[in-house]
Amino acid sequence: MNGDSDIAIDVKGLTKSFGGREVVHDLSMQVKRGSIYGFLGPNGSGKTTTIRILCGLLTPDSGEGTCLGYDILKDSEKIKRQVGYMTQRFSLYQDLSVRENLEFVARLYGLTDARGAARDMISRLGLSGREQQLAGELSGGWKQRLALGACTLPNPKLLLLDEPTAGVDPKARRDFWNEIHALAAEGLTVLVSTHYMDEAERCHEIAYIAYGHLLAHGTVEEVIAKSALTTYTVTGELSGLAAELTGKPGVDMVAPFGTSLHVSGRDVAALEASIAPWREKSGLHWQKSAPSLEDVFIELMGRSRDNFQ
Repeated sequence: MNGDSDIAIDVKGLTKSFGGREVVHDLSMQVKRGSIYGFLGPNGSGKTTTIRILCGLLTPDSGEGTCLGYDILKDSEKIKRQVGYMTQRFSLYQDLSVRENLEFVARLYGLTDARGAARDMISRLGLSGREQQLAGELSGGWKQRLALGACTLPNPKLLLLDEPTAGVDPKARRDFWNEIHALAAEGLTVLVSTHYMDEAERCHEIAYIAYGHLLAHGTVEEVIAKSALTTYTVTGELSGLAAELTGKPGVDMVAPFGTSLHVSGRDVAALEASIAPWREKSGLHWQKSAPSLEDVFIELMGRSRDNFQ
């Protein structure tokens, strides 16, 4: 792959184990340049390990591929210099101000005008007026903006976000994602792990990883369509219904959503047979509906097996 390709990441057969446990299994995928690629899956299922392998921060036990035109096995140092990494935990200096943190990071990366770069980033991310505030005194949302500013100061070509909005209020999350889309529009490729369905739906493509196995990938619409789920939304007198239906043939998922219940399955005939007795009961209203991404996510989790158990 050359540096001008529209594919930022192209890997095949990646496998990685720690202590005899396989964390990533035979993973192959492509990520387009300038796209936002979301990783979903249970905690401890290999999302972060996968992301680190994809960008050359970890060496796989087997497999091959390229990232930003560089070989992930031979050119990891070249890849690292073009990667910005924002972890879930705030990692800047709490006792330095917003401006001091950004200037320090700019100098670390050898930017010729550290003050100017910090000033421009403060303006871009709406941090004006908070330049002198200590980072440790910022709210979660403002810390998030500062961290994003720090990891994009050197103009990386690839940005890694590891559950970046955990514990942040909805407005701050929306503002953050608006900025991520603006960066992607400028050509930055973004890999992000998240548990929020609304954030997954903001990604151009998503991948569902469960205990090292890539179970689904594509656009949100493609992942939902490939799930082949038939879903019913049930309202009314729901007391005990979830317990009654759980484990029935063809019922792959039962989950409450507010005052309703979602019942889904991939085997349509078996699902219809299992729910038939309850569809005739008074006090219950059954409505066939399109499965949501969360329906798919829960159903995939239900058939995933923790390889650490």
